Amino acid sequence: MRHNMHNRKLNRTSSHRKALLKNLAKALIKHEHIQTTLPKAKELRPFVEKIITLSKNNTLVERRKIASIINEKEVVKKLFDTIGERFKSRPGGYTRIVKSGYRYGDSAPMAIIELVEKSK
Repeated sequence: MRHNMHNRKLNRTSSHRKALLKNLAKALIKHEHIQTTLPKAKELRPFVEKIITLSKNNTLVERRKIASIINEKEVVKKLFDTIGERFKSRPGGYTRIVKSGYRYGDSAPMAIIELVEKSK
């Protein structure tokens, strides 16, 4: 039986999958929207939403937790200074997935994942 097995493997080893999610999260936080395949976007959503929830409390402990996940100072700074402040009053649901057709080469379903509230 498959109890409590809710994550996709994405045809990668666990270390490769972890690195993929970290890089996708960095790109999403930096650009505030990215285009990727639909299964990757669906796996990225809970990963990023947990990071954004941590960034709402601007404490040293939270900064260190996120810095251990995302190893880029500019992205961590943007996360706490702009994105964390933007979603301060929102209880959850920080991202949106919009299907965007199929990729030309292999007909993989594509999606755009973006932050719900745009920057001004």
